Amino acid sequence: MPQQPSHLAPADTYALGARRVHRIGYGAMQLAGDNVFGPPRDRDEALRVLRAAVAGGVDHIDTAQYYGPGVVNELIREALHPYPAGLAIVSKVAARRDENGAILPFDQPHQLRQGIEENLVTLGTDRLAAVNLRLVDRTAPPGPRFDAQLAELVRARDEGLVDGIGLSNITRAHLLRALDQTDIVCVQNLFNLADQSSFDVLRECSERGIAFVPFCPLGWPRGVQNGILSSGAVAGLAARLQATPAQIALAWLLDLAPNILLIPGTRTRAHLTENLATAAVRLDPAARAELASHFPPPHAAA
Repeated sequence: MPQQPSHLAPADTYALGARRVHRIGYGAMQLAGDNVFGPPRDRDEALRVLRAAVAGGVDHIDTAQYYGPGVVNELIREALHPYPAGLAIVSKVAARRDENGAILPFDQPHQLRQGIEENLVTLGTDRLAAVNLRLVDRTAPPGPRFDAQLAELVRARDEGLVDGIGLSNITRAHLLRALDQTDIVCVQNLFNLADQSSFDVLRECSERGIAFVPFCPLGWPRGVQNGILSSGAVAGLAARLQATPAQIALAWLLDLAPNILLIPGTRTRAHLTENLATAAVRLDPAARAELASHFPPPHAAA
């Protein structure tokens, strides 16, 4: 395995709105209990993971009030507040959890505003680096309802509650419609070696200089259903490049486009170390060709 860098390289950054952040961040979702509901399995370790991430150079943390609900934001506050200068905390709105943990829409304009304010309270801050409007149904075409949701986030930005507006679980049509109305600083979509269905969204973001943040970068559950981590091709490259299969999958994303920002999540410092060490993994042309043959992008498979 490549030696873990003592600190993420300053040069390996990309713009997140007006900020520049390291391309390997941290997704805090897994810090909540099973099914992202309730308290963590090990609260002390959860706090250690957050502190170790920032100590290792992570300056981009992804969270949401409905993780827990409230649990993850409270952990972030306990571990890191007062927040170090330059730490970008990004959240998302448009969903809530009921008493049984079910995820329900919470996406009326006034509910989006409530979601932003709840994030600010539990995180103990007066401003978020960005907030993502997470669509419940990405197949629904953009229309007046989407415009009203977006307008509410614009108001929150204009009032200084957030620095930037992002979108999550969207199509290219949503992105283009949003860009006709305001600046978008990031897009967060499902994207990994085995699921490249958002390739057109990634390409649009790349052309426009918008950060693209893939969630479930190893698949969901972690590389199991789609065979990323069990792939013989990935395992073979991991052995040749002295990396782990997870690092190969993450390195592929970093190598694919410079505007990709990773937010891999974990509950343990050991796995955090593995994720950060991805910064030292370099794919050569043979590795790129091998992965492309086993996991072809949509335009290549057509």
